[in-house]
Amino acid sequence: MKVGLFINTQYPQDVNVAAQIPALVDQVRVARDAGFRSLWFPHHWLTAPMQMLQIMPAMAFLAAEAKGMTIGPNILILPLLNPMHVAEEAATLDVLTGGNYVLGAGLGYREPEFGAFGIPLADRAGRFSESVTLMRKLWAGGPVTHEGKFFTVRDAGISLKPIRPGGVPIYIAGLVDSSVRRAARIGDAWLIANASSIQEIAPRMATYRAALGEYGRTPLEFPIARECYVGSSRTTAYAECKAALEYKYAAYAAWGMTSPMQGVSFEDFAKDRFIIGDKESVKDEILRYAALLGVDHFIIRSQWPGLEQDKVLASIRRLGEIFATLRDG
Repeated sequence: MKVGLFINTQYPQDVNVAAQIPALVDQVRVARDAGFRSLWFPHHWLTAPMQMLQIMPAMAFLAAEAKGMTIGPNILILPLLNPMHVAEEAATLDVLTGGNYVLGAGLGYREPEFGAFGIPLADRAGRFSESVTLMRKLWAGGPVTHEGKFFTVRDAGISLKPIRPGGVPIYIAGLVDSSVRRAARIGDAWLIANASSIQEIAPRMATYRAALGEYGRTPLEFPIARECYVGSSRTTAYAECKAALEYKYAAYAAWGMTSPMQGVSFEDFAKDRFIIGDKESVKDEILRYAALLGVDHFIIRSQWPGLEQDKVLASIRRLGEIFATLRDG
């Protein structure tokens, strides 16, 4: 079982983002030293008034601090991008990280993004699947000819091959059965999203495992992204992270994502969805997720807009201690 850091690159409108860069560097260094095995980055466009660092420059900048860690997007909104562009950048990042790049990708859902790119939401799934097919062809090396519905390449090859044989692993996010089956069919893993509850995930995990058997495929791992905060006590943990998490999920709701947080208390919303508490209770929850779902890679976001750096670093260190005991055990 391993742990990764899902780093926050989003900030309220009144924050000086340039002044926050040293804090990001410190978070990556602390996570690496605490035994975290991976580093993940969010992706969106047009997030105003929330400020957000763009993903590719941020990954390239912080990769130097994450030596030995797997890095990747969580998640890249693939249907809005040209797969030739994505394949070239992924190959470069794979080389720069010594073969430690994973492409986490998903369909996206925000109408302002799709409208600004001139791409219909109805084309998401088709563009996504064709992009994956084309990128794998390009990573294989040699001239490629591809005549698809959305993309065309005629007798041309990628400028740089990834280090990994077979190309960059693609982890596919999805919240509905069709996306989960797509992850089983063409992905190297299903990447479970932060906000889904255990009750929502369990039947989809069953769908995923059944689809893996149907397609005769074996994933590289079973990753799950979670909002997680480890405080010095269970009571103080909730008090310390509540405002920052509420801000984050209010932003999701404003962007058009259905938010089950509306009309319920924070504690009820967090139950079976977030992992919040002291070291003992967080460890118990991690073990419960592993037993119920069979997940083995916890991608943890421990900072949200407004949460102070000292609390973030303390939570990361405590998580490192928790996973050290799980590995040793």
